[in-house]
Amino acid sequence: MRLIVLSLLLSVVSAAPLMAAEPAPPAQSAAATPLVIGETFTIESKALGETRRINVYRPQPWGLDPKAPLPVLYMADGGIGEDFLHVAGLVQVLSGNGSMRPFLLVGIENTERRRDMTGPSNDPQDRKIAPRIGGSAAYRTFLRDELMPQVRRRYPITDERALIGESLAGLFVVETLLQEPTLFNSYIALDPSLWWNRGAMLAGAAKQLPAVTRTQPRVFLASSGQPELAASTARLAELLQQASPSPLVKYLPLPEETHATIYHPAALQALRTLFPAPPPASP
Repeated sequence: MRLIVLSLLLSVVSAAPLMAAEPAPPAQSAAATPLVIGETFTIESKALGETRRINVYRPQPWGLDPKAPLPVLYMADGGIGEDFLHVAGLVQVLSGNGSMRPFLLVGIENTERRRDMTGPSNDPQDRKIAPRIGGSAAYRTFLRDELMPQVRRRYPITDERALIGESLAGLFVVETLLQEPTLFNSYIALDPSLWWNRGAMLAGAAKQLPAVTRTQPRVFLASSGQPELAASTARLAELLQQASPSPLVKYLPLPEETHATIYHPAALQALRTLFPAPPPASP
C-alpha cells in the first residue's frame, strides 16, 4: 500500500513541472491607430478643372504658441507619396533645433505633374513627355486665386510666402520668379529643368530681370552633378547676381549629388540659408 501511495505522489510531483510549462494563451494586442502628422483637405479648382488634394504640416517647436501666425512654404510635388514627408521632416527638425524660423508647410499633390509644371514648348521632344503640357499659367492661377485664399481662411498665417520645387517643379519656381516675382517673397529652385523649350526661359531671363530686381525676392538655386543642369542653373544665378540692384541670391552647386538625390540635402541648406532663426535673447 505504501508503495502505491509513494508512486502516486511521485507521479503528481513529476507531472507538475510539465503542467506549469504549458504556454499561456496569447494576450490580445492593442489595435493600431493612424499616425497623424498634419492635415489634408481637398479643393475644387476652377482654374484647373479638377479636385486637388492639399497636405499641411505645422511644426511645433518648444515654446511656440500653437495659435501664432506662421509664414507659409508652398511646395509642388507635395503628396504623401511624393516629397511632402521628407520636407516636413526638415521643417520640423530645423525649427526644433533653432536652425530656421517655423513655417507652415503646404504641399500640393500632383495629378498631371508634367502639365502643371511646364509652360508651352515648340520643341517636338518636349511634347512627347506627356499627353498634355504647358499648364503652368493655370497652375499659378490656382495657387494665387484659389489655394492661397483657402490657406488664409483655414490657418493663422503671416503675409510671408515661399515656393520650393525640384526638377520640373524647379522650372515652375523659376518661371514664377521671372513672370510674377511679387507672388512669393522667397524662391527655391533645385536642379531646375531649364532645358525646357530649348532653354527659352533662360535665354529670355535678362529682359525680365528689371521687374525681379524691383521686387528684391530671396532666391536659392542648387544644382547636382548633371552637367547640363549645373551649367544652366549657374548661368541663371550669374544673371540674377549681376542684376542691379541684385536680389538676394544663393547658388549652391552639389556635384556629388545626382538629379535623384539632390532634393533633400539642397532643401536642408536652402531652409537654413533663407529662413534663419533669430539669435536667442540674451539672459
